[in-house]
Parts: sequence; C-alpha cells; structure tokens
Amino acid sequence: METVKTPQKLLVTVSPHIKSEETTARIMWSVNLALLPATLMGVYFFGPLAALTVALSIVSAVIFEYLYQRALKKPIATNDGSAFLTGLLLGLNLPPVVPFYIPIIGSFVAVVITKQLFGGLGYNVFNPALIGRAFLLISFPKLMTVWKEPTAAFVQIDAKTTATPLGILKEEGLGKLIEVFGDTANLYTQLFVGHRAGSIGETSAIAILIGAAFLIYRGYISWHIPVSFLGSAAIIAWIFGAKGALFAGDPIIHLISGGMLIGAFFMATDYVTCPAVKTGQLIFGAGCGILTMIIRLKGGYPEGVMFAILIMNCFAPLIDRGFKTRVFGQLKAVKK
Repeated sequence: METVKTPQKLLVTVSPHIKSEETTARIMWSVNLALLPATLMGVYFFGPLAALTVALSIVSAVIFEYLYQRALKKPIATNDGSAFLTGLLLGLNLPPVVPFYIPIIGSFVAVVITKQLFGGLGYNVFNPALIGRAFLLISFPKLMTVWKEPTAAFVQIDAKTTATPLGILKEEGLGKLIEVFGDTANLYTQLFVGHRAGSIGETSAIAILIGAAFLIYRGYISWHIPVSFLGSAAIIAWIFGAKGALFAGDPIIHLISGGMLIGAFFMATDYVTCPAVKTGQLIFGAGCGILTMIIRLKGGYPEGVMFAILIMNCFAPLIDRGFKTRVFGQLKAVKK
C-alpha cells in the first residue's frame, strides 16, 4: 500500500528569522501581573471605591473591544490581555473617587477611538490609556483634580479632600511640603511607601519599582527609556527645581511623586508608541523627562508626565527613521 505524502507548505517571511516562545498575550498578561503590587497598594490606601474605579475601567475596556470587534466581524482578541492592560493603566491613573461614568468614558476613548479606529493592537499612534486620561482631564477637569487623603483602611468609605505633594510644591513651595509631612525624612518615606494623595496606582514608589524589576528581569522592557527619562528629569529638577536659585532643587521628590515612575516604566515603554532602536529610546526617554520638568516647573499644571509622553509619541516614528540600525551582514562602504 502506497503512503500518500502530505505536501509541505513553504512559509515566506521577512528576516530576521528569530524563534521565541513569547507571544503578545504572554507579554500583556505579564505586564498586568507586574502592575498588581501598585494596584493592591492603591486599593489598600484608598479603599473600596478605588477598587471599584479600577474594576469599572478594566471591564468596560474589555467589553468595548469585544463589541467593536464583534460589530465589525473581526477576530475577537480580548483574551490577549491588551484591552485589560489598557483599562488597568487607565484606572490606575484616575483619582481614587470619581463618578462611575468616568472610567467607562475613558475606556471607550482609549480602546475604541485611540486603538481600534487606528487598526487595533500595534497600529495606534498614541498610548491609549494616556489619551483616555487626557480626554477625561479636558472634559471633566474638576472631577479629575479632586484628590482624597489616603486612609490605609479598606473598610473606610469617606475620605478628606487634600492636595497632592506636587500640588503643594507647585503652589506653596518646598518648605510647606516638608511642613505638611513633618520633616524631609518622613516626606521621602511616605512618598516611597505611597501614603499620600494622588492617582490610585501612582502613589507607591516601591510597588511600582517591584513591578518594573520584574519586567526588566523577564526582558520585556530595557533600561534605556526609564533611565534616560528619570535621569533627565532629575538633572532638570536639580538645576532649576528651586525658585530663584540654581543647583538647589530636590530631584528625589520629583522622581517619586506624581506619575513619574509609572510613566517611565509602564507607559513610556509601550512597544507600539516608543522607538524600537535603543539609541532612539534614549532620545525618547530624555525628551519625556525634559518635557515633564518643563511642564512641572514652568507650566500651570503641577504634573506633566502624561503630556510629555503623548508629545514624544508623535516623534517616535521620526526618531526610528533617524537612528536606523545597520542591516545584519552589511558591510560599511569605504570611500576611496
């Protein structure tokens, strides 16, 4: 009996031909896992309403992506974790107490308008979560700038309205900020742990750094963007951070306040909206850090991470074209 051989298919792809076990879903869910410490600390400090805000943001993001793909008869890709990640990042960048419709509207803008209308995962020009937050800040400025004092008690619902450390620093100066926290050492400690007012996921520096260390260890992000981001911001803060003086600013406060850390490690490093070339990533990160500090020190808004990353997203394709890598095996032409 003659065996019929099945003809083999020839798969033609563009080089380089690199095999890896990593998939989009695996990377996305790993980033979600890396954000778990920051999420838990945010819920611990701000209570059940913060948990509800994050949950609404995630659920609505996943639902909007499913409905859009279903309506346009596209393959359903909600299980790849990208919509979940967008909703999670958006929720962590919201104030602890906002009306229920705020995260829902933000998720719609982030997933449908910023991501899906541009072609889906891998085609969006801007970071979806940051566009969602920017839209909410422009549309609902009062609701998006009301901050609650951390309670460190999950059962407590009500919380006092207060100002963020960057808000106090912007309006009343470093002296008042130190006075509020008692002394400089306690100020650093509370900022590092996360016992301060701010967005849900940005307050605890140690929780963000734990997640960032996991991503770097797994090789999902490199050091280029975070180090250049934080380094350039620290230099600008040290030189120009004090009013009326030179070389007297406090870079530590700026690095562990606001959205600096979560922006540098989790949003500026987005694969789609940042340069792919390592040299370009250094330029991209430095641009983010410089723009952040210009907005914080000279602008009317105490925070600047969101705007800085979105502005640099515009330059990412240009940076990639300006810093092209040498083709593997190509010899450099020698002029005679």
